[in-house]
Amino acid sequence: MAALTDYAENKLIDALLRAQAIGTPATWYIALFTAAPTDSTGGTEVSGGSYARVAITASLANFAGTQSAGSTTASSGTGGTSSNNGTVTFPTASGTWGTVSHFGLCDASTAGNLWVYAAITTPPTITSGMTPSFAAGALTVQVDN
Repeated sequence: MAALTDYAENKLIDALLRAQAIGTPATWYIALFTAAPTDSTGGTEVSGGSYARVAITASLANFAGTQSAGSTTASSGTGGTSSNNGTVTFPTASGTWGTVSHFGLCDASTAGNLWVYAAITTPPTITSGMTPSFAAGALTVQVDN
């Protein structure tokens, strides 16, 4: 299950209850981690070996509505879950990235803020020559049980 970071929780509270603009990014950057982030810490993001976050524009076309995986209309479901609608492909590793245990949604291509993170069900070990990717629907974010 995905978790919101303290940063995202604060943004949400300010938007819902305090009439502040939430300022969600127009583009999300998918990050990979070898050590788990927490609500208040960034974990250990992969670095080196040609690693780079993958940019995905925030849109109905790129992230599924809560009613079903692959949907491209506004959310109307009851499960609070969204996922990627297309394949997410990282650069080919030119070195060892290690065992990738988590992914996250960040608001910048480097540094920036981590908003959401989740464990990868079967963490892969990425070595030189591999091109990590996630199939459509594989990166899920659930904000309600």
